[in-house]
Parts: sequence; C-alpha cells; structure tokens
Amino acid sequence: MSDNPNKKKKGSFADRVPKAVWMLISLATALVLWTILSILPATSRAFPNAIKVFGSIQTMLNRGKLIGDILSSLRSVSVGYLLGFVTAVPVAFLMAWYKPVRYVIEPWIQFVRNIPPLAYVPLIVIAAGVGFKPQVIVIWIACFLTMCITVFQGVINVDETLIKAARVLGAKDRDIFVRVIFPATTPFILTAVRLGASVALTTLIAAESTGAIAGLGMRIRSLNNTFESAPMLLYVILIGVIGICVENLIKFLERRLTSWQEKREI
Repeated sequence: MSDNPNKKKKGSFADRVPKAVWMLISLATALVLWTILSILPATSRAFPNAIKVFGSIQTMLNRGKLIGDILSSLRSVSVGYLLGFVTAVPVAFLMAWYKPVRYVIEPWIQFVRNIPPLAYVPLIVIAAGVGFKPQVIVIWIACFLTMCITVFQGVINVDETLIKAARVLGAKDRDIFVRVIFPATTPFILTAVRLGASVALTTLIAAESTGAIAGLGMRIRSLNNTFESAPMLLYVILIGVIGICVENLIKFLERRLTSWQEKREI
C-alpha cells in the first residue's frame, strides 16, 4: 500500500518552495514579458519599458495629478461599494426568504446585470448630472447586482433541515435569521464582499466617464487622448495594485471570520 496521498501532496516540490519565492518568480516572469513587449515594434508604443512607466510617477506628481486622482477614485469606489453592500444584503435575504419579493425583484436584477455599465452611464448623467454623484451611482449599481446575487445564492443553499429543526424548537423568523441563516451565509457574504470590490474597480472607467474632473479612470482616458502611454500604463498598474491590496485585506478578514469553516487544501 502506498502512503497517504495527502502526505505526498504536502511534500511536493511546489509546497516545499516558499510562497515568497513563487511570488518573485511570478514577478520576474511578468517583467520579462513586459520587456519583450516593450522591444517588439508592434507593441512597443503601447507598452513602454518599466523605467519609463515608473519614471512617469514623478511626471504626474509634478503635474499635481497623481495623489488627487488616487484619492478621488478611492472615494468614489468606497462610497459606491459601501452603498452596494448595505443595500444588497437585506434585498438578498428578502428575496431568498419571501417568494413574492423574489418574483418581483429577481427578473429586474437578472435583466440589468447583463447590461454593460457604459450602456446606461449616459442615462445616469442625464438624471444625476456630472461629477461625483453619477460615479457613485454607477459603482453602486454594479456592486449591488453582483453582491445581491451572491448572497441570495448563499441564503437559498442553507440546509433546510437546520431551518426546520429551529422551527420545531419554537424559533421565530428573526431567531432563524440571526442564529441559523446569517452564520451559515457568512462565507457567501464574504465572497460577495470580495467580488463586489473587484466589480467596483472594474467599473471605475465607466463610472469616471460621467464628467469626472479627477480619478484614475478619468486620467487614463485623458492620457489616451494625448497618446501618453507610459503614465497611462502606470495608472492601469495602480488600479491593479489597489485591487490586490483590497483582495488581501478581505482574505485576511475572511480567515478571521470563517476560521471555523473546513476548507479543502489544494
């Protein structure tokens, strides 16, 4: 008989190499690919080398744009994202618990979530004007749709036996929500939080096409008009870095809040 396969898996080459080393290998691979793209005639204009891109940090600082753009985007994303979460969770619970609510709201959610944000941005600008308000509305809509569907799926997948047992013991709807459904749905809520954060950032370009005067998305469009590819690529990288930071923060919170949940090691 062979040894336990799990032990073999843990002793594999990939597991023996520290994660920091894999991160360095991944970064080195990206830099090599980036360098190749900056050399090839067909892609060199769109992908300037790393020295030019990171050198453009000083250029944008000298213009007085970089810090203001980052803060403006973070403000829009944060407000829209929080509004999306605050509205998505109760709506998702109501949809899962009360069929009339589900039958009325779910078709609209499924309908709107298939429409790209850029399609309804002009309508939002007409209704709300230009500036910060329409940015928040666009991000809120995108986050709400994603998080609502995710939390809804979590609630309807709660083991029916647990709910029936709680009712037999005399629990009311409020007790079932607090003591059964919410704890069982916590992993789905955290997944919704993670997906919502990603959606908020990917919607940023559309949100800041509503007449914004600052922001990462707005600046990318502005730099595109002047064909300044180095600072434009810098801003694209900044959005990615912000996304990774948010992702790691959410993963940290997820580990703390769902430490009781058994997870399969891959």
